[in-house]
Amino acid sequence: MYHQHFGLHQSPFGITPNPAFFYAGNTRGEILDALLYAVEHGEGIIKVTGEVGSGKTMLCRMLENQLPPHIDVIYLANPTLKNTEVAYAIAGELELDVTGKRIDEVTRMLQADLIARHSAGKQVVLLVEEAQAMPLETLEEVRLFSNLETARHKLLQIVLFGQPELDEHLNLASMRQFKERITHNFVVPAMPPDVIPDFLAFRLHAAGYNGPAVFSAAATRQIARVSQGIVRRINILADKALMAAYIDESDLVEARHAKAAIADCAFAGSGRPKGRTLALAGLGAAMLALLAWLVSRSIFFH
Repeated sequence: MYHQHFGLHQSPFGITPNPAFFYAGNTRGEILDALLYAVEHGEGIIKVTGEVGSGKTMLCRMLENQLPPHIDVIYLANPTLKNTEVAYAIAGELELDVTGKRIDEVTRMLQADLIARHSAGKQVVLLVEEAQAMPLETLEEVRLFSNLETARHKLLQIVLFGQPELDEHLNLASMRQFKERITHNFVVPAMPPDVIPDFLAFRLHAAGYNGPAVFSAAATRQIARVSQGIVRRINILADKALMAAYIDESDLVEARHAKAAIADCAFAGSGRPKGRTLALAGLGAAMLALLAWLVSRSIFFH
């Protein structure tokens, strides 16, 4: 709804990972480059950790998009798999027909397929998201698949993406063999306050904006304080603040708009705004009213 008001051709602060909005600052570009190198040249397990909403999934998508054509990418999308289901899931990703096969037969089929791909000049990388949610027995089963190899090369490269709880799991004595197989370890950091203005400007320009700064310094400080540098939170707050400015018919997102956005976010606490901020916090209700009006006018359906 605010796209035309700010001269945008799409939403700048969506929370669905979109490679067009990948921000290379705050070490993210360096992490991506290192991931690309590690996948192409590494032989161990790669681990990427970060807080919820820090940008791990975006890095995962960027890694997939930028890997060269000779590397086939497969996923373990369900972190709650049992250890007995891992082989079947990987085989399914490789489009192998394992109907009626025992697990030992599936494992042999996997190894034969990976050897055939290797002989054809292919590499295979397995990306595991939400790895912290995997049962320990399943993680151990994933490690065993890293043992598939020729005399000189690993047949399956594994990259784990997970929250910090993954490190807690791997620090257990029972997981020491897994931990010793990790050859590259990357941590996605939160964004410090001085980086956030550049991040906001980058996302706006990627969405088509061409003009002076949209977010005032005071609004940016508010967003930085409440988001704690977590990218998903920054995006949610920035999107709501743009909406508040639009409803306020302002071309500049000011502190009052950021405070209205904060008041409308569950992660921002329940403090009650006062004075003019209280009035502007009503913009949250105004947003809902505007949405209802648009629906009633069928704007969303034409």
